[in-house]
Amino acid sequence: MKKLLFLGLSILWLNTTAQKEVKIQIDPLSENIYMLTGQGGNIGVFKNEKGLFIIDDQFAKLSDKILTNLKAISDRPVTMVINTHFHGDHTGGNENMAKQGATIFAQKNVRSRMESRQKEKGSIITSSLPMITFDEGLQLYFNNENIKAYHVHNAHTDGDALVYFASGNVLHMGDTFFNGRYPYIDLKSGGSIKGYIKASEKALLISNDDTKIIPGHGPLASKKDLVDFSKMLKEITGNIQKEIDAGKSENDVMKNTALTEAYDSKGYGDGFINSERMRQTIYLSLTK
Repeated sequence: MKKLLFLGLSILWLNTTAQKEVKIQIDPLSENIYMLTGQGGNIGVFKNEKGLFIIDDQFAKLSDKILTNLKAISDRPVTMVINTHFHGDHTGGNENMAKQGATIFAQKNVRSRMESRQKEKGSIITSSLPMITFDEGLQLYFNNENIKAYHVHNAHTDGDALVYFASGNVLHMGDTFFNGRYPYIDLKSGGSIKGYIKASEKALLISNDDTKIIPGHGPLASKKDLVDFSKMLKEITGNIQKEIDAGKSENDVMKNTALTEAYDSKGYGDGFINSERMRQTIYLSLTK
C-alpha cells in the first residue's frame, strides 16, 4: 500500500513539475499580432478593439499560465478562439477559454470530431465545442485587420483551417505545416498526403516573401521555409509512388531509407514523426 501511495505521489509530482517547467514565450510578429509557444501547437494572438483573438489554445492544464502571460499583451480578455483542427494539443484549452467568455470558432468537422471523441469517453462537454462553425471559409472584420479562414480538405485531418491576417501579413497554418520536420498526417481522421500537399500549395498562393508563417509545430517560418517543406513532401511522395508502381510492399517502403535520405540528413526525422513512420504514412495514404 505504501509503495502504491509513493508511486501515486511520484506521478503527481512529476506531472506538476512538468507543468511548471513549461515556458511560455511570446514573440511579436507585427504591431498587433504575436506568436505564443509553450507545450502543444503554436498559438497565434491578435490584439484588437474587442480584446484578444487567439488561434488554438494548447492543453487545459496550461490555460492559467497562458492567460497570465497574455496580460503582457493586453489586460483585455480572450474574446475569440479559432481552432485550426480538433486535436487536443490545439483545443485542450477550449473549455477554460469559454469559461472566460470566449467564443470558439472552427471548421464544422472539428466540432463533429470533438463531439464524437467526447461521446466515446462518456460525456459531451458542450462548452469546449466550437460555438460557430463554417464550411469552406470565414471572414472576420476588425478596425485595422481583416482575417480570413480557409478550409483545406483532407490534409492533416478533414477539418483543417488556414488563418490569414491580411493587414499584418501573418499566416497560421496549424498542423498543415511542421517547420523543418516530417508532419503527422492523421489518416484515421480524414488526413491524406495528397490533401496535405494541396494545403501547402494553397498557403503558398496566399503568402508572399514578407509573410510571417506560424506552423503548427516548429519555429516561425518564412515563405522560403514553406517552399522547402512543400518540395520535401512532393519529392518523397514521388519516390514512394514509384515504389508502389513497382509492386513494393508496405514493409519494403518502410525499410527503404533511400526514399527519405535526402531529408533525413537535414533533420526532418528528428521530431515526433521519424523517417520510417513518414514513409509508412505516405504509403498507406497512397494505397488506401
